[in-house]
Parts: sequence; structure tokens; C-alpha cells
Amino acid sequence: MKSDIRRQGIMEFLMDAGQAGVDDLALRFGVSKMTVHRDLDELEESGFLRKVRGGASIQPSSLFESDFRYRQKQATEEKQRLAAAAVAMIEPGQTVIIDDGSTAGGIARHLADLRPLTVISNNLAVIQELAGAGGIHLIALGGQYSKKFHGFFGLLAEASLKSLRADVAFLSSSAIHGASAFHQDQEVVQAKRLMMVAATRKYLLVDHGKFGRTALHFLTDLSAFDAVFTGRAPEPGVRAVLDAAGVSLTVIDKGS
Repeated sequence: MKSDIRRQGIMEFLMDAGQAGVDDLALRFGVSKMTVHRDLDELEESGFLRKVRGGASIQPSSLFESDFRYRQKQATEEKQRLAAAAVAMIEPGQTVIIDDGSTAGGIARHLADLRPLTVISNNLAVIQELAGAGGIHLIALGGQYSKKFHGFFGLLAEASLKSLRADVAFLSSSAIHGASAFHQDQEVVQAKRLMMVAATRKYLLVDHGKFGRTALHFLTDLSAFDAVFTGRAPEPGVRAVLDAAGVSLTVIDKGS
């Protein structure tokens, strides 16, 4: 088996399992443990996984954000509820920004009933969903494509955002610590910050599992958002911190 095909197979396996040991991978792909280590080193250097003792993981940490494909499979029912609720913040004729996150990206499928709309996004899944859709004026942000985040970032994307204005922006974040949002990647942080500057109203969509996590880079205080949407009420201590910071938290539970 060629190394690139094997590494793709390792990633596909991790998409389902989340993590795996070197011994298991060596047995599964019929190669030596040394070969597996070389594959994992290559994939880690490309940012697709992180090596842990005895194996590898694509689950998030304070320094590592999961691959977009893995995140799409996590908390899917909750993310769908959040996206469906968030569209109530949009009116026909408005300009909407949607970021690279898998949670905010779920809004795209709900926009047909709100046309006409202008949609600005660096999220390739959103761009593909809306490309050619009647009544949607789509502005795809340029920049360097990131396979891991399935979106566009860097100087070109940032320059475009600085020249645009929108009525509303929907963002996601990988970690909520205290009353602040964090992310592991500085280019992603910069793009999200510029989206917030460009929009009159700003909403954060995060599944409940993001609370209590931290990541390397500070994104913003949660009070900067007009509302934070989540799918389950946080623990009382966490809620108290949010309330004290003036965060407008909207819980979209299964009964909503």
C-alpha cells in the first residue's frame, strides 16, 4: 500500500474512532510500528492529528483543533437545533456572514426561505451549499485553503473582510473558558475577529461541550456577542460566571 493511501486510511479510521494506538494501526494496515510512526509524524506535521503516548488522536486539545470532517460528526443533533434557531435572527434582504465552524455552517441549509440574502463566508461547505442557489448573492472570501478547517484564511481573506459590511454574523468557537471564547489557530482567530468588526449584530453558536475548555488563543469576551446560543444549560457555576459578565445566553434545548 502506498504511503499516501495508507495515511488517508489512517485519517479515515480516526474520523470514526477519534484515537488509535500504534499497535492497532500497524496490524490494521499490515506495516511495521516504525512505518506507522513515520506516517503519524507526517500527519502531525501537516496539522491533521496529534501524537499521544502510544498512538494518535484527532480529538481537540488546548493546542490542537480537530479536523473539520471529525467536528462535523460531533453533537450533530445539537448543532442542527442551534442552526435552525439562529435563522430567526435573519430577515430577508440582509447581508449575513457565516464563519468556518461546523456549527455556524449548518445555517446555510436553512436560508432558502429567507431569500433574497447576501451571504459572505470563508467556509467551503457553506459556499458549496449555496453556490447557484436562487435568491442568494454569495460572496466567497478568497485566501489560502485549509483542508483541516475546510475554509479560506490569510491575507486575502482578511483584506476582503476589511472592505465588507454585514447586518449579522454567525460564528463558532472551539473553547469557552469562563466568559471568554478561545481557539487554537491564530489565523482562524484573526478571521473571526474581522467578521465581528464587519457585522452590526454578532451571534456565537457553540454546543454545550465547548464550555469548560480552553485553547491557546483568546478570541473575544462573550459579552461582545448579542447572544450566545447553546444546546444545553451549562452547570450552575458556569452560568453564574456568564451572568456576572453580562453574557446573553440562549439555551436551545430539545423541547424548544
